[in-house]
Amino acid sequence: MSKIEITREHERIALFAKAISHPTRVAIMFFLADQKEDCYFGDIHNVLHIAKPTLSQHLNELKKAGLVINEIQSPKVKYSVNHSEWEEARLMFADLFKMCGCKKDHCTCNCCC
Repeated sequence: MSKIEITREHERIALFAKAISHPTRVAIMFFLADQKEDCYFGDIHNVLHIAKPTLSQHLNELKKAGLVINEIQSPKVKYSVNHSEWEEARLMFADLFKMCGCKKDHCTCNCCC
């Protein structure tokens, strides 16, 4: 069996997965994606009803993965979806979930046949 090398793509998928691995962060992404304009921290806080430090931690995880961008307009901070990174994540996950691991001649999931 040949050795598998961990690639940058593997690392990116894991980073994206970690970023959206918490229901609050998923809710933040749904909220931001649904907005017609960038949102201020207070707007997000008003709809999520969680402590501000907790919200900051969740936003930082999303920013670390590149899924969310922010713009500081002192004393406020605006947030929005980073659409290019979101598209990259979407495509990577689509490729990952296309793989079923089955043998083509025994496939029952119709994913690869």
